[in-house]
Amino acid sequence: MAFSSDNVKIFLAVLDGGSFSAAARMLGRVPSAVSMAISQLEAELDLVLFDRTARDARPTDMARALEPDARLLASTLRQLDAHALAMHQGLERKLTLAVAPELLSVPWAKPLAVLAEEFPSLEVEVLSTPQADAMRMLYEDCAQLAVVFERHAGNDREAFQEFSSEMLVAVISPQHPALKAKKRKLRYEDLYDIRQIAVASRDASVSDPRFFLARQIWRTDNHLATLSLVREGLGWAYLPHSLVQAQIDSGALAAIDFDNISNQLRLWVDVVWNKDKPLGLGAQRFIALMREMAPSRRKGK
Repeated sequence: MAFSSDNVKIFLAVLDGGSFSAAARMLGRVPSAVSMAISQLEAELDLVLFDRTARDARPTDMARALEPDARLLASTLRQLDAHALAMHQGLERKLTLAVAPELLSVPWAKPLAVLAEEFPSLEVEVLSTPQADAMRMLYEDCAQLAVVFERHAGNDREAFQEFSSEMLVAVISPQHPALKAKKRKLRYEDLYDIRQIAVASRDASVSDPRFFLARQIWRTDNHLATLSLVREGLGWAYLPHSLVQAQIDSGALAAIDFDNISNQLRLWVDVVWNKDKPLGLGAQRFIALMREMAPSRRKGK
């Protein structure tokens, strides 16, 4: 094979420098070594790459034809070196984020743009799954990070960084029978007897009392399915305000105007990881970027 990583570097240096002496200065070598390397490459290729009749080393048409592939190869080799170095320093092959569906609109994706620039070889996988399943993925080593609502109970295996918040509102179809049957505003306790549509794990034994109120609950695994069922008048749901505001404004949904409590449930949003598992460079950098986004009240903690 005529081309190697070294003579590709020399070939491009001569092209960029315009002479063997300029290339030698760029590479920290003597001009004779550069000239000899080019001569050996020409002999192996049986091509004349540079015109030596002039003072400068002028590239021939053959050299210009090879230039694009040579630059691509040099770039690939640099990326390979950077990838190998990053892996040596602890970069994981793949970073998997498990994101609760209700939180797909919060700004967890912004740090990924930074990761893509700093670690271009890092493969990223984003999975949307109910919160309980996202946490289970952490403990089953199927994801390194989970983006979820604050948990109602602590766990000594968890570490977390709070970075945002989300407002949940109870919504229902304006045509739902419960709104028409009552001669008064609904009270919070009325929700117990109205079917609830909830984004939830398939494991019915896993439930968060902040989210699961009704005696009858229909479960979905994503917020869009929940939204569709609520619009059809099949029940009520807690959904992110950012998701439902436009539909409330259009009259497709109604935010429940309770008689005895405010219809607002603001929860903090965390990125969570398993303390028992070492994190790679990508996950560590993602957490650091999330920390920079955290509300000021938390930055000193």
